[in-house]
Formats: sequence, C-alpha cells, structure tokens
Amino acid sequence: MRYQTILFDLDGTLTDPGIGITNSVQYALGKFGINVGDRSDLYCFIGGPLKESFERFYGFSPDDAEKAVAYYREYYAPRGIFENKVYEGIGELLQNLRDDGRTLLVATLKPTVFAVKVLEHFGLNTYFGLVSGPELDGTRGTKRAVIEQALSHYPESDRAAAVMVGDRSHDMLAAGEIGIDSVGVLYGYGSRDELIGAGAGRIAETVAQLSEILSA
Repeated sequence: MRYQTILFDLDGTLTDPGIGITNSVQYALGKFGINVGDRSDLYCFIGGPLKESFERFYGFSPDDAEKAVAYYREYYAPRGIFENKVYEGIGELLQNLRDDGRTLLVATLKPTVFAVKVLEHFGLNTYFGLVSGPELDGTRGTKRAVIEQALSHYPESDRAAAVMVGDRSHDMLAAGEIGIDSVGVLYGYGSRDELIGAGAGRIAETVAQLSEILSA
C-alpha cells in the first residue's frame, strides 16, 4: 500500500532522547531517595506515559507519580529536552516523503509544548502538518487519543491510507485499535518481540529500511 498519511512517534523514532529522558528520570527518582546507577534501567520510560511509568516500574502511588512527573519536568524543561539527537537519515527520509506529496504528522506521548520545541530545535518542524501530543495537565494522555486527534484534522479517506510509525508497543496497539497500519522500528527503544507482540504490521531495523517501506 502507498501510505499517504504518515504519523511518526517522536522519542525513539525521529530522535534519540535517551540521555535527556534518563537524566530527568534520575533527577525525579532522586527526590524520593532512589538512585539508579545504570541509565539503561530507565529506558523503559522512553515512549510510554510518564505518570504510568513511575507507577508501573517503581510502584509509586498516583499522588507520588504526579509529584515525580513535576520533578522530572524541573530537569527536562530547561535542560533534558535538548540532551537529544536526530537519528541519522531521518532528515533525508522526511524531505523525500514531503517532496513526494505525503502528509506527515507527529503523534507522541510527549506533551505537545515540549514536542514542538524539540522539532523546532532540530529544524524538523517544517516537515509536519500537525503535532499531536498530550496537554501538560494530562488531557489526551493516551497514544490512541493523540493519533485520533491528529487524524481528525484530515478527511476520513486519509485514514485508509494512514500508517503509524513508532518504536514501542503503545504505538502498535493504538494503531490496531484505530484500524490503521503500523510499522515498528528497531533502532529505537522497543524490541522485536515487544513490537510484534503488540501487532506491528511491519518491522524496520534501520532508517534505511523504514524509507523503503514508506517510499513504496
């Protein structure tokens, strides 16, 4: 299928935010007296809902998870957001897709205000017709909600030729719930088993493979 509307996850798909996110999580956990020496233990926070991740991975109560998110943002907003880099080949991929007349959107669980800053910082914002993410208060806080919000701005016919590209199970599961195709990328933070188990339609090991899939 030729995909006309392509939704991209941000963290782990367009950019590698590993340093900034794990530094921010370490800062938040430190406020609770929790020290994590190996940042790879915190990669589970990348791509998922932040409050849910504090509850799931560290057993925080809902109230403590809310506090942890606030601490996280104390570090992330001024500093962690820029401890980030664009995956090699992404700029060329986006340019080629846009030149081919595709509609490119971002659907992320990073709050929209932060997602826009990241895209602007790396000069990627001009490729996308819309950036859909949660509000800072948690509104639109599921992957399904941000995808649906993005697609709601385009004709219904676009949904039949839409695909979600991401690196975590949330991306694949939400696409399946909505009824659009999905491509899981392995250069991010999700494993092959995670992506296939969540229903990924296709798998791209590299940005080059992703380009082949999307350019067809």
